Amino acid sequence: MKRKIRITKQFNFETAHALYGYDGLCKNVHGHSYKLDVTVIGNPINDTNHKKNGMLIDFSELKKIVKKKIVSVFDHSIILNVTSPHKDLADNLEEKGHKVVRVNYQPTCELMILDFSKIISDELPSNIKLYSLKLRETETSYSEWYAEDN
Repeated sequence: MKRKIRITKQFNFETAHALYGYDGLCKNVHGHSYKLDVTVIGNPINDTNHKKNGMLIDFSELKKIVKKKIVSVFDHSIILNVTSPHKDLADNLEEKGHKVVRVNYQPTCELMILDFSKIISDELPSNIKLYSLKLRETETSYSEWYAEDN
């Protein structure tokens, strides 16, 4: 009998970015209050002697993974594509003590979620799979990633 279920935990963080070469206002440094929904899938533990019986994964364990690998890294930072001239800006900001996350992609909501999917997937226990991510950049704008699409 299949007993697969999904659980979701939501995370919040504040991050700035700039889109080099973009033809609109987002070429300027600006920030967002991001909300990240992380959904995992698997079979709940079915062992009455196990401390986590009935759980797919303890929400606190999922929280530890995402806080360590995503939230603590990206919160109150500026994300810059260092394969663009933003490398100089990143260097300058870091020299002045600012928190910079250097990426080798345009830091759009779409490419950030792809990055997050790999980071989180690599940290999950082998019996649990990343099912989906939803990254809200604003209340009305977001990107979604689904394992079945990739």
